[in-house]
Amino acid sequence: MTFNPHGKHLIAGEWLAGSETFKSSPAHGPAHDYSVGSIANVDAAAQAAEDAFWSFGYTTREERAAFLHKIADEIEARADAITEIGTQETGLPEGRLQGERGRTTGQIRMFADHILKGDYLDERHDAALPDRAPLPRPELKMIQRPIGPIAVFGASNFPLAFSTAGGDTAAALAAGCPVVVKGHSAHPGTGEIIAEAVHAAIKACDMHPGVFSLIQGGNREVGAAVVQHPLIKAVGFTGSLAGGRALFDLCAQRPEPIPFFGELGSVNPMFIMDNALENRGEEIAKGWAGSLAMGAGQFCTNPGIAVVQAGEKGESFIATAQEALGATGTQTMLTDGIANAYRDGQRRIAETAGVQEVLTSMCDQRDAAPYMYRTSAENWLKNEVLAEEVFGPLGVVVVAENADEMQQIARSLQGQLTCTLHMDEADTAAAQRLMPVLERKAGRILANGFPTGVEVSDTMVHGGPYPASTNFGATSVGTMSIRRFLRPVCYQNLPDALLPA
Repeated sequence: MTFNPHGKHLIAGEWLAGSETFKSSPAHGPAHDYSVGSIANVDAAAQAAEDAFWSFGYTTREERAAFLHKIADEIEARADAITEIGTQETGLPEGRLQGERGRTTGQIRMFADHILKGDYLDERHDAALPDRAPLPRPELKMIQRPIGPIAVFGASNFPLAFSTAGGDTAAALAAGCPVVVKGHSAHPGTGEIIAEAVHAAIKACDMHPGVFSLIQGGNREVGAAVVQHPLIKAVGFTGSLAGGRALFDLCAQRPEPIPFFGELGSVNPMFIMDNALENRGEEIAKGWAGSLAMGAGQFCTNPGIAVVQAGEKGESFIATAQEALGATGTQTMLTDGIANAYRDGQRRIAETAGVQEVLTSMCDQRDAAPYMYRTSAENWLKNEVLAEEVFGPLGVVVVAENADEMQQIARSLQGQLTCTLHMDEADTAAAQRLMPVLERKAGRILANGFPTGVEVSDTMVHGGPYPASTNFGATSVGTMSIRRFLRPVCYQNLPDALLPA
């Protein structure tokens, strides 16, 4: 099945062309023209979403679950076409796109099943106590309610799982909130075909057409208009620290400030404890190299930093990682912009005083090859630039002289999505000393694994203290993500006829 994009926006159930167009920049295959979004498009989509909320926000859980399942069905019905356009636009291999499609439909179905259980509503009931002294207590009931239209910004590195019908969109729809998606210009065709699947599900389930809109392209002014529109009540974002912080500030500056759930970046440090380094150092080094280079390092959980203690085993770790990374070939990055940013980040690290080159490469246009550097803990602590994310297959080994320096490194960290401990049983006491620090620094702490690969589940936390995310109490992955788009409402002495169904 070949997909031929029409290049239009989907707004309130209508495919609309714009007066201006932009051309896609695929890794291979034909380029296509797409309409450029406008502030008028934003207003029309937000107005339609608000209109849809008065019905969609009051649908039953069964109706929304059926709708979510239908979206998943329609995505799977377009499987081959999604893979074709997705691989062309991103350069990702077919297997990766197929796996990501399965993850996308899997999380949509998981959210559908989750809301049927009702636990996410956190229902509470305090019975009336009319005879309580000195004052009676009224009957109080509390439940979580949807907040209104949500804006979602598509991510560059996950054209399916974190974009048009990805986790933020699925969570908002599960909560009962209409969605306005600002599509990412790196993969507009993939966004369009997913929007067609959602549109088909809307019609099949007889939902209000304003429950979902997709606005393609557009400049920063359009993105700003999305987050500043008075009918938008929250924003979901996955992307760069600079772009996310700019939108976060706009949300805070609105006459009515709204939540901005931004996942912005992380270096995801690994701490290799002494006994694990002694017994399994080479194995860990090879695993680190594989995780670091996976998908050209274009994962927000890419483990960019490895902390080891000085000594023969630490040197062996570095040599093994160097050899494993050196055997990795070049890979195509998602966009020209990401490739340029990777090269800029590599130069920033290489030009920092006290940093030694371990593995160097040559990158050309959208191709990326691994880089590896080393530095001392003392130098790391003096240079904040070394703790900034480089989005791509670049790793830095930080060599600590002792456990105290390892502790200082942990304390110096900014907020992280993940922190990893590689440890054996004999390392337990040393790991226990690190744990209070790591709990304050990260949303997810791993033992003896690698953070690339985020399970969609009830317990997953994909977030963390700033700058990993803008709201440390939220997650953008897993069923708890639905709670971002709900708020508690207390009902005092209301008759049942007035309560939510």
